[in-house]
Amino acid sequence: MLFRLLYPLHEYISVFNVFRYITFRSALSTLTALLISFGLGSWLIRKLRNLQIGQNIRPEGPQTHHTKKGTPTMGGLLIILAAVLPTLLWADLTNRYVWIAVASTLAFGVIGFLDDYLKLRKMRSLGLTVRGKMAAQILVAGAIGVYLVHLAHVDLFTTQFSFPFFKRWTPDLGWFYVPFIMVVIIGAANAVNLTDGLDGLAIGSVLIASATFAILVYIAGNAVASTYLGVLNVKGSGELTVFCGALVGASLGFLWFNCNPAEVFMGDVGSMALGGAIGTVAVLIKQEILLVFVGGLFVMEAVSVILQVGSFKMRGRRIFRMAPLHHHFELAGWPEPKVIIRFWIIAIIFALVSLSTLKLR
Repeated sequence: MLFRLLYPLHEYISVFNVFRYITFRSALSTLTALLISFGLGSWLIRKLRNLQIGQNIRPEGPQTHHTKKGTPTMGGLLIILAAVLPTLLWADLTNRYVWIAVASTLAFGVIGFLDDYLKLRKMRSLGLTVRGKMAAQILVAGAIGVYLVHLAHVDLFTTQFSFPFFKRWTPDLGWFYVPFIMVVIIGAANAVNLTDGLDGLAIGSVLIASATFAILVYIAGNAVASTYLGVLNVKGSGELTVFCGALVGASLGFLWFNCNPAEVFMGDVGSMALGGAIGTVAVLIKQEILLVFVGGLFVMEAVSVILQVGSFKMRGRRIFRMAPLHHHFELAGWPEPKVIIRFWIIAIIFALVSLSTLKLR
């Protein structure tokens, strides 16, 4: 919005030419998201507390979590606002990829909101049924997949995907691309949701992943850089750097209130929206497989749940003290802040490994 208003002024005042640079607008997007978070965070927390929108705690969870009962939740509304509004202000709104990313974030946010709302209404830790939640996620991810295949048919996108460490192996999936990216986006949304269990753990990890994708998006959208590094060039995708910058700012701002001890929780409305956003960005820049590395911590958390459930059903025995994985270490005696910081370090390591693959292709 502001990009279209301010950039044309460069014909009269040369300083406005700076708005043509994606890096400059991404920095403004990050800063705007951070200011929105700081400006509205305390007000939203008071509002949630007055409305008695508090977190319900599972009885079987760690005993230290019972003191968190009643902490305001659904703070993800702040994250969504702080991510979407700066994107609309500083991105080129004629870019289709920006609208796909924003639409995915909002759609998954709505699913999370319904889940949170039902939890509060029923006064329990379970909201939407698994079947209902999965149906909604399939609908959203499927719509994104069909639209992208449509763009591929008119030569505005490609149904190829790239594989880390292999420059020239870019399989074309055709219509099979739809179920493929459905798995990617839905998997990302649920993996972030599972990671959201300790103060600041999920939002700090999303911050790291978003910053990593900001770099990857810029490279994928730059013809020179993508050719040099052997990355699939997606024309126009560089504008998503502004969106990733907004995610970084929104995450950093929310972490201010969500760090231990948390004043507010993001709820499913936040974790679903953030997971959907990251998964969609990975799809749009053709780095679906690399998402496994960038979001390695989220994958660890999701796999721990799958292994735990599978082991219990098949052998009647649990592998971990409790799943997701962060609860296992809590029950092993690690203080919550230690689990969070060490998991952040793991997330940073995964991010560095992801970026290193750009030179190891």
